[in-house]
Amino acid sequence: MVTLEDHQLAADLATRAGEVLLDIRARLAADGAPAAVLKHEGDQRSHEFLMEALAEVRPDDAVLSEEGTAHDCHPDRGTTSRTWIIDPVDGTREYSEPPRTDWAVHVALAVDGQPAVGAVALPALGCTLATDEPPSATDLPPIPARPRMVVSRSRPPAEALAVCDALGGVLVEMGSAGAKAMAVVRGEVDCYVHSGGQFEWDNCAPTAVALATGLHASRIDGSPLTYDHPDPYLPDLVICRAELADAVLAALATSPAPEA
Repeated sequence: MVTLEDHQLAADLATRAGEVLLDIRARLAADGAPAAVLKHEGDQRSHEFLMEALAEVRPDDAVLSEEGTAHDCHPDRGTTSRTWIIDPVDGTREYSEPPRTDWAVHVALAVDGQPAVGAVALPALGCTLATDEPPSATDLPPIPARPRMVVSRSRPPAEALAVCDALGGVLVEMGSAGAKAMAVVRGEVDCYVHSGGQFEWDNCAPTAVALATGLHASRIDGSPLTYDHPDPYLPDLVICRAELADAVLAALATSPAPEA
């Protein structure tokens, strides 16, 4: 069972963790700290804040965090149908390069494996997108003649490039997974395709928000994204405007096999 308070909690915690991260980044950057220190301190302090908060207000729920395990201060994941899946800093590289804004905080709740609740804070942009008051895809602008495909700066997956070619689209480079997914939610781009390696904490909250918004979200073979598996590896996903889903999945069906 999911309550309105669960949705509100996710949004509140993601926002507050983002505030913690902004304070840390400003302080350490002013002191001239190297990127490695920003990454470590940001990850650790945000993780501690989120784990302590969830232990206090949801003591019977499990937690899966990129920076820890459910054993930190919560029950084992196998003992409950409710698991909070969190990424204390999604995009530590981008976070460690102020004033970059393309990083995020993810707070999600999977219930019986479904991405039921989610919040993605974009702290450097001063906004949080969440399932408590999700945006509506009906409010997004029309899809341009050349759809915009968001990809990583360093190594865009072959599948994304194939979809971009099939749709006659244009590439938009961006940092973290959460920033990319929320760019679709915000109408800044039209499609996000990833393959070759993510974990549940990378995409559970973005998936929950995208679905609540009315976007398409799935694996690249079109199957549903499910969570809280014993192995949290979840290497691929598609988040796109619903109007593009059939064309995107058709292009993926004929693209090269994804990387392991």
